[in-house]
Amino acid sequence: MVKSALAPIHRDGWPFVAGFAIVALALGQWVSGTLGWLGLLATAWCVYFFRDPERVPPERGGLVLAPADGLVEMVQPALPPPELGMAAIARPRVSIFLSIFDVHVNRVPADGTITELAYRPGKFLNAALDKASEENERQSIRLTVEGGRELAFVQIAGLIARRIRCDLAKGQTVRAGERFGLIRFGSRVDVYLPEGVVPLVRAGQRMVAGETVLADLATPSRSRGD
Repeated sequence: MVKSALAPIHRDGWPFVAGFAIVALALGQWVSGTLGWLGLLATAWCVYFFRDPERVPPERGGLVLAPADGLVEMVQPALPPPELGMAAIARPRVSIFLSIFDVHVNRVPADGTITELAYRPGKFLNAALDKASEENERQSIRLTVEGGRELAFVQIAGLIARRIRCDLAKGQTVRAGERFGLIRFGSRVDVYLPEGVVPLVRAGQRMVAGETVLADLATPSRSRGD
């Protein structure tokens, strides 16, 4: 926990940290010392929010890793976002909810090639709701893995999230666990697994981006309960 709290700050966080600090100093100098201290606490929270700790992905290939820190809200079959052009077949979907206290740097879930990117504006409903997958603003990514199978992962804006960042490009080769973007300030990330692949996580489990295994593509017929 100490290492996470003292982790480097993501580059997108520096303008916010600087803004919070300036406001805190102004409040303390020209309004009241109490407000200045409250501003410093807010600045410390901003530093904590934008922390970017190092992660160590598993060495073995063929794994699907959690793309985000947070709590698994749902594991259920669902159609992938239509804008990705994937077959309209229900796939296992793992939905991870990020609170304002989770690390918000997102990581690629599997080795492969980015074959489609699609941004869609939308609402800003509570990201913990099931309908947030269909109605909220989102950035969808289609990933082709070894053997030609496809999976999708989707950054979804939340109730107070107003900014999705995705640094991926179509045709880019990626590795599981590498950073690809972030969402601020509270959000959700969905992963749509290939058909027949059984998730190895359940609702209520806490995820660590780039480290927790969501599924094993090499053994699609096995689940944690088997």
